Amino acid sequence: MDFRAFFHTFPNKASFMNRFALLLLLLFVAGCQTTSQMSRHPVEPAVSPGIDLLVSKKRNLIEGKRIGLITNPTGITADGRQNIDLLHEDPQIDLVALFGPEHGVRGEFYAGDSVQSDVDTATGIPVHSLYGSTRRMKPEWLEGIDVLVYDILDTGNRSYTYIYTMAYAMEAARDAGIPFIVCDRPNPLGGNLVDGNILDVSKGTSFVGLYPIAYLYGMTPGELARYFNAEFEIGADLHVVEMEGWNRGMTFDDTGLLWVLPSQHVPHWQSTYFLAITGTFGELHRMNEGVGFTLPFEMVGAPWIDRQVFADTLNGREIPGLFFRPHTWVPRYGTYNGEKVQGVQIHITDYSKVRPVSASIHIMETLQKLYPEENPLGTAEGRIAMFNKVMGTDQIRLDLLAGKPAEEIIASWQPEMERFLEKRENYLIYR
Repeated sequence: MDFRAFFHTFPNKASFMNRFALLLLLLFVAGCQTTSQMSRHPVEPAVSPGIDLLVSKKRNLIEGKRIGLITNPTGITADGRQNIDLLHEDPQIDLVALFGPEHGVRGEFYAGDSVQSDVDTATGIPVHSLYGSTRRMKPEWLEGIDVLVYDILDTGNRSYTYIYTMAYAMEAARDAGIPFIVCDRPNPLGGNLVDGNILDVSKGTSFVGLYPIAYLYGMTPGELARYFNAEFEIGADLHVVEMEGWNRGMTFDDTGLLWVLPSQHVPHWQSTYFLAITGTFGELHRMNEGVGFTLPFEMVGAPWIDRQVFADTLNGREIPGLFFRPHTWVPRYGTYNGEKVQGVQIHITDYSKVRPVSASIHIMETLQKLYPEENPLGTAEGRIAMFNKVMGTDQIRLDLLAGKPAEEIIASWQPEMERFLEKRENYLIYR
C-alpha cells in the first residue's frame, strides 16, 4: 500500500491521526481477543473433567473455604486453563496452599528426583512437597485449610506414584477432620482395560505399589479413591466430582480433551499403553526401552540383540494387537547411553485387543530364551529389587528364570484378578 497516497486522502493531518489512532486501538483490541481465544481449547471436548464441574455446579463444596490443592500440569479445564490459576483468580474461592506430587506442581522435576517445598512464582502460594523428605502431609501443613482438592490425570498404571499421593492425602484429610474432594478425570486407557497381576502385599509394599490392585486397574481417579477409601479402610470424608460425557469405552483420544504429559516420558496418550508394556522390565536397566531416544517406552533393545531375529520371534508369537519392527538406535541418555543398540519398535495395531502387561511377559520370556547368557532379567541387586516392587512380586521374575512359559504365568494371576474385578464393580461410577 502507498501510505503517502493514503495520508493525502484525509483533509488534514489531525483527521488522519485520529483515524489512525482509532485503527491502532481496534487492532489492539482484536489482538487481545485473539490472544484470549488462543489461550482456550478451540474445540469443545466431548468430556467435561471434574474441575469444570467443581467451579460451575459444585461450588458449594469450596466457596467460602480455604483450599489446599494437590495437582500438577495435567490439572487443566476442558478449555485448557490451569486449575491453579482458575481457583486463584476466582474472587469467591480462597486457594491457600499447593501440594506437589512426583515431578512437582508445575512438572519441572525428573522422575525420582526429590521435589522441594517452595513458593509458586506465578501465584505466590506456598507449595508443600509430597515427594521430597516425606511422602505424607505434615499436620502443620493442614492448619488453616478447610478442604483438600485432588486434581491429577493419571496413567492407569499401578506403579505410577500419583495414586498413592492421593491415598496418603486422603488419610491426612481424615486425620485433620476435613473433606477430601477428587476432581475426576478419564483413565487414558479407558475404563475396561484391566490387565496384569494383583500386587502381593506379603512380598512388601512401596510407593510404586501400595495396595493389592491389578497393574492396569481400569478405574478413574475418583473410582479408585472410592475403592481405596472403603477396601483399605481409609475412611475419609470423600467427595468425587464426577465428569460429564465420559463412558468406560472411551480411551483418551475419544474425549476431545487436551493431553498434558503427566511426566516427561509420557508425551502422548498412547504412551500409557507402552508404559505398561516396557516400563516394568525397563527398571532392570538391561534393555533400553526408548528412554533417551525419541520414542520412550516404545522400543526394546540392547547391543547384544539381533534385531531381525528378535522381531521375527516376537511376531511369531502373534501377541494380540501388536506388531514388532526391527530397528537400530543410539540412546542419548538412560540405559546404553551413547551406544548403538538393536531391537524393535513396538506398534499397537489394535487398541481393543492389546493386553500390555501380558505382552510384557511374552517379551521378557522371549529375551530370556534368546539371550540367556546375557542375563536379560537383571544382575544388579538394586535394579532387581526395583523391578520386583514395580511388578508387585518377585514371583514373575523367578518363574521366567525357571523357564515357565508366558501363558502359564498369565494364567496364574487370573483367580486373584477375578476377585479384584468383583470388588472393583462396587466402586464404578460410569458405565
